[in-house]
Amino acid sequence: MTIKQFIHPVFVVLLFSVFLLITSCKKKSIPRPYGYFRVDLPAHDYSVFDLNNYPYTFEVSNLANIVSRHEMGEQYWIDIQYPSLKASIHCSYKPVRSDLFNLLEDTRNIVYKHLVRADDIVELPYENRETKVFGILYELSGNTASPVQFVLTDSTRHFFRGALYFESVPNQDSIAPVSRYVLEDIVRLMESFEWKNRDDS
Repeated sequence: MTIKQFIHPVFVVLLFSVFLLITSCKKKSIPRPYGYFRVDLPAHDYSVFDLNNYPYTFEVSNLANIVSRHEMGEQYWIDIQYPSLKASIHCSYKPVRSDLFNLLEDTRNIVYKHLVRADDIVELPYENRETKVFGILYELSGNTASPVQFVLTDSTRHFFRGALYFESVPNQDSIAPVSRYVLEDIVRLMESFEWKNRDDS
């Protein structure tokens, strides 16, 4: 046997051994969980929304823009838009004309239609007897189209309703930080809300 004939089989065995060593040490690929973009939320900062011809006033986030829907025939209806968060609070106003029960029931029915997708709905009552502002804050958990809704009334003349919506397809995990952020703004709105020319009798 020549040296050339001897080296050839040894080289093949050595190469095969190195190949086995490399492939056996390779880690199994594990699928990574879905990630979401990080959202840097600024500190809450507020200013007063108070237009002369509107029957209500409240504090609103300086991160938001208020767009009137008056031109669409909806007097005193507004959208509180958060362009950087791709979120909006759609707000409607109606004068009460002996139909408060129906207005409240309509709101409750709209909220509970979300039970198809909601895991739970929590109702939190609110009242400020000094300013005659009474209401309910609805928190909806799960992949619902609107995670937060609320209603405010003085029980005699005014009725105001709001619902938070996102531009993206609802996903509880991805919108949770933004939803909590805007929820804090909604609570501030409710606590600072006042009627103009309210019935103090």
